[in-house]
Amino acid sequence: MPRFALTIEYDGGPFVGWQRQANGISIQQRLEEALAAIDGNKRVVHGAGRTDAGVHALGQVAHVDLARDWRVDRLRDALNAHLRPDPIAVLSAQAVADAFEARFSAKMRHYRYLICNRRAPPALMGGRVWHIKRPLDAEAMHGAAQTLVGKFDFSTYRASECQARSPIRTLEQLDVRRMGDEIEILASAPSFLHHQVRSLVGSLEHVGSGKWPLEEPRRALDARDRARCGQVAPAHGLYLVAVDY
Repeated sequence: MPRFALTIEYDGGPFVGWQRQANGISIQQRLEEALAAIDGNKRVVHGAGRTDAGVHALGQVAHVDLARDWRVDRLRDALNAHLRPDPIAVLSAQAVADAFEARFSAKMRHYRYLICNRRAPPALMGGRVWHIKRPLDAEAMHGAAQTLVGKFDFSTYRASECQARSPIRTLEQLDVRRMGDEIEILASAPSFLHHQVRSLVGSLEHVGSGKWPLEEPRRALDARDRARCGQVAPAHGLYLVAVDY
């Protein structure tokens, strides 16, 4: 059976997350339903990242095996027709080798977190940014973030229910920059722990607001203690931007 890689964009707000669950509709479920409609068979879609409920994607990647070969533009358009009106879009489809795995072939994952930092609420980006009224020092947040870049035991910044065998991860990038009223946090790593990015962002917010000194996120990291994590930032400010292969 031919294998295809799909690049997918979605608004995570209406869904219980990427992965199929019994308590609501997932992105994976809607994609599999659309594929069944055009392929005539039940297919499992394998994603590069299992984004949580409320988390968005600009470049999620998934692979699926289909019964017949497709012209990739027709596959994309057929899937999008069956995904309406849900806020899910297949941006592209690509034929790939049988050995390609969306999750296990990935070399790097890139996330973006957006904070709206102003008194007035976000009229256009509601549900897509973390709204923080108090002023944040983005430069201090960036300075603290640089102390977390590298290969470390990230036990402090992983969810208690994280199923990863090891807390060791290599964080290649954690940059913070201000763009007017918006603060953007960019994180890149070969793989992430459950809630790792949101935990890092929540702790960096403590630095930006003055609650924590610049050195505290690194001290918390070295403690390897989940109780030292500042907070977990809301899911709706997080985006899976791209996956490298």
